[in-house]
Amino acid sequence: MVTPPARRAAVAYLRQTHKVSERRACSALGVARGLVRYRSRRPPDTHIRERMRAIAGARRRFGCARIDVFLKREGIVHNFKKIHRIYKEEKLQVRPRKGRKRARSLRQPLPVPDRVNQVWSLDFASDSLSTGRRFRVLGVMDQCSREYLAAVADTSLPGLRVVRELDRLVSLRGNPKVIVSDNGPELTSKAVLIWASGLGIEWHYIDPGKPQQNGFTESLNGRMRDEFLNEHWFDSLAEAQDLLEAWRQDYNTVRPHGSLQWMTPIEYAAKRAAKNFAGGHAPRQAVDGRQSPVYNHGETLLATGT
Repeated sequence: MVTPPARRAAVAYLRQTHKVSERRACSALGVARGLVRYRSRRPPDTHIRERMRAIAGARRRFGCARIDVFLKREGIVHNFKKIHRIYKEEKLQVRPRKGRKRARSLRQPLPVPDRVNQVWSLDFASDSLSTGRRFRVLGVMDQCSREYLAAVADTSLPGLRVVRELDRLVSLRGNPKVIVSDNGPELTSKAVLIWASGLGIEWHYIDPGKPQQNGFTESLNGRMRDEFLNEHWFDSLAEAQDLLEAWRQDYNTVRPHGSLQWMTPIEYAAKRAAKNFAGGHAPRQAVDGRQSPVYNHGETLLATGT
């Protein structure tokens, strides 16, 4: 018995079960009678509780901080400690999903681009349909604004398909300066290397077994799996692609991001563009003063002929 409600419940149980007075029950349990008789004067906050339950029901993987952002967007502004107290009283805490343990490794300095459309990151995620057939998701992310540029679901995504999707993005947004990816066979194919060389785009590969060097996209894939893939059951590939595109739009325009000061990627991109237009600032360096591996203009696989 730690909390006051638990102590009141214990006193009530003792009185009802053993037919003793309140004074004797409190004395036996070591509970002050004032605590038992106390009645809270706090307002019920019914509207806040209803909105928090509604938001948590629609976005089951959102924690207290993101729910508070949504409440503020609706004009419900309160002290965060109050929001957190109600959050716990309503038992809206997000339970972490169990995952296998992984070996720890030293973190490498990550690239910190200073403008939008400077560095893109690519990575794949996988899931399965209700029939058991596997499919993959190609994700493209802008590292500056965290904007989810493209999400393509298909049962097969070879190098030529990757090039076609990147061509579509380049026609809409222009050429990035750098593209970061792992060493998957689709991304080290001749089609990808020839395409990047033809457009003058520097393609940099992270070290094998070092996914933390592509941490932005790894984080995005984790959010997508936690908030989207694990929350849906797909009957067809077309349904998966439609739901994925809807989630991507929500991710870019509605979902608040803690790393962006609770702005959406679209809001942050507009703010960053306005700042750069007004004069901006010089690109930031890595935390330890060294250049990030992504910006080391060394030999790529194309230059080495592999």
